[in-house]
Order: sequence, then C-alpha cells, then structure tokens
Amino acid sequence: MFEILTDSNFEEKIIKSDKLALVDLSAVWCGPCRMVSPIIHELAAEYEGRIVAGELNVDDNPATTALYKVRNIPTVLFIKGGQVVDKQVGAVPKASYKAMIEKYI
Repeated sequence: MFEILTDSNFEEKIIKSDKLALVDLSAVWCGPCRMVSPIIHELAAEYEGRIVAGELNVDDNPATTALYKVRNIPTVLFIKGGQVVDKQVGAVPKASYKAMIEKYI
C-alpha cells in the first residue's frame, strides 16, 4: 500500500505500523526525487501486505522533516517498530532499496 504522508497522519500510518515502513521524503522541485518516487510506488506494490510505503513532501510537512533531521532529499527512511532502522540519502537503483527491505522484513 502506498500512502501520502503528512505531519498529521505520520504517527498513525508509519510509527504505529506493525510492518516495515519506507518513507520517501521529497519535494516536487527535486529532480532526483522524481526518479525515486516511481521506485517506491513499485516496491509498495511488489511488497503489498508486507510493508507500508509512502511519500512525505518536506516543504509541506516541516515538523516530521525536522524530527528526522532530514537535510538532503531524496531521503528514504526505513522505520520498524517506530524506530529508524536504516536510511538511504540520494537516488539509488531499485535493487538497493530491495536489499534493504529484505534485510528488515
């Protein structure tokens, strides 16, 4: 499942999830973000029922962005049990994200 995340729904959708969560922190003006977004959508479909994936616009959601000290985008956070277990800063191939998912599910 792919979620549009906001400061107000982040805790409910991600922190309280019993599944591994991938959070793509990005912005509409960010070129590399536009390369990562379709990959996260594909992974959400491939791992349906096993992970939660979503996108958080850093410009519209400053509280969550600040909480996780995101300074560069795209940043993909891997959150399990309410805690960040890993993160990937910058655009990388789909295989890199898959390897990280497999490590934590």
